[in-house]
Amino acid sequence: MTVAETPKEQVKRYLAELKARAPGRSVEVRVPPYAAVQVIGGGTHTRGTPRAVIETDPDTWIALATGELAWADAVSSGRVLASGERADLSPYLPLSDSAESD
Repeated sequence: MTVAETPKEQVKRYLAELKARAPGRSVEVRVPPYAAVQVIGGGTHTRGTPRAVIETDPDTWIALATGELAWADAVSSGRVLASGERADLSPYLPLSDSAESD
């Protein structure tokens, strides 16, 4: 019997996968209240607000990671707030097939 992951565990797992696929520190991806990571090569962020920030809620992040929601749709509907250069995760999403997350 497998134990289903909690939303917090899913968010952290998918953020870790994104970090592995898009190493770097030029974009901060925030999924409050669970986690934030810095990804994508380019300028390095060390203090204060990074030049590029992406923020979304846990349900939206999971939907993006599994391919249930397209990046452009999430941004245009306001479910993702993305600002700054390189604040586009579309080349890296989805992170898995939705069937894998079930």
